[in-house]
Amino acid sequence: MPRYEYRCRTCGDTFELSRPMAESSAPADCPDGHSDTVKLLSTVAVGGSAAASAPAPRAGGGGGGCCGGGCCG
Repeated sequence: MPRYEYRCRTCGDTFELSRPMAESSAPADCPDGHSDTVKLLSTVAVGGSAAASAPAPRAGGGGGGCCGGGCCG
């Protein structure tokens, strides 16, 4: 079952709830009983590392950058 992270606007605490995806946008009370909460955007980590999956730089420069290498010196 997915876990969702919330922050209480009243006390500032963050907490997690396990709930079905169908209930992901349902209101959630904080553990202290406050009802003014907001669901936080969570990032998902997938196995491996960024360095291992990033393409290696090409010899002679070029490529990548902000617009395919055209504006990067």
